[in-house]
Amino acid sequence: MQSALDFTGKVVVVTGGGKGVGRGISEQFLAAGAEVAICGRSIPDSLPSADGREAWFRALDVRDPDAVQGFINEIVAEFGRIDVLINNAGGAPFADAATASPRFSESIVRLNLLAPLFFAQACNAVMQQQASGGSIVNIASVSAQRPSPGTAAYGAAKAGLLNLSSSLAVEWAPKVRSNSIIAGLIRTEQSHLHYGDEAGIAAVGNTIPLGRMAIPKDIAEACLFLASDMASYISGAALTVHGGGEKPAFLDAANAGNDK
Repeated sequence: MQSALDFTGKVVVVTGGGKGVGRGISEQFLAAGAEVAICGRSIPDSLPSADGREAWFRALDVRDPDAVQGFINEIVAEFGRIDVLINNAGGAPFADAATASPRFSESIVRLNLLAPLFFAQACNAVMQQQASGGSIVNIASVSAQRPSPGTAAYGAAKAGLLNLSSSLAVEWAPKVRSNSIIAGLIRTEQSHLHYGDEAGIAAVGNTIPLGRMAIPKDIAEACLFLASDMASYISGAALTVHGGGEKPAFLDAANAGNDK
């Protein structure tokens, strides 16, 4: 009996699939048998691979709707179908909301909210014509649900992505399912830019109930589940993958019950 997590014969698109979380997602789908098409602004040092198979790559700016449509057209010409879209590309550098320029803020919203919409629209047009439809998974963030100081535009865009995901689940049903993953803190090759050295990364991990930050594979396996037939009745959902979250600050500040 074929495993529900066997993606042999399926075509999966992963935006920003050449590094970090996106690379982990690409490798997991390749290992599950899928053909994986990825994109990014620059060619990665090496392509994601598994079992001797590599991802198919094209360079493009995901914020450009014409480039996105051209990329999707090329995938269909190459593989004949699109079964899964993982909207992973995103991110933001630190910026004080009081002084961030309009151009900067618009760029962040375009990358983290509008680009996923552009990809979803282009892939939906393909998926609606397939008997098996398709699945869209949007990678959101805990910043969508809590204050996001230093990355306010990013947090607002990710909050919008959660709403977009649930809205598409209604509009594009029953052929296309749309879900999101609310990702917590993730350790990647760029973690030092946000959390410091190994001691800093370990200290941050210790604030999480499960005792560590996520790794790309944790997010990738959640994507595999949501894109699979195991989740065939799950649409419009937001799956939180954050290791238990962040404990409330008042727990450290309160002295109730302490010996006096």
